[in-house]
Amino acid sequence: MSVSHVTTHVLDTGAGRPAAGIAVVLFQHDGGTWHQLATSTTDADGRAKDLGPEQLAPGRYRLNFAIGEYYAALETATFFPEVDLVFEVTGAEHYHVPLLLSPFAYSTYRGS
Repeated sequence: MSVSHVTTHVLDTGAGRPAAGIAVVLFQHDGGTWHQLATSTTDADGRAKDLGPEQLAPGRYRLNFAIGEYYAALETATFFPEVDLVFEVTGAEHYHVPLLLSPFAYSTYRGS
């Protein structure tokens, strides 16, 4: 299996471990509308490597993370039922978009 142009890694910083089992959806923005491109679920290491094609056209994309279900399964309250990360693809290089989360906060960055 090849790796997608966009990948992600979710770490539960509050628990100090990868966040397995989180549903992730990749959307593309086109003409004022968001179109779903791919879905995935984070593996035991918190990674989703199969989020769409090997190559994406330049443009605006969004990753949606269903973290409410993740925390519900852990019987932990969370302030954020989901997280949307919007970013720009400008070239052919790989885009890795990690998500660091806890029940009441999250952060992200452009990874490699």
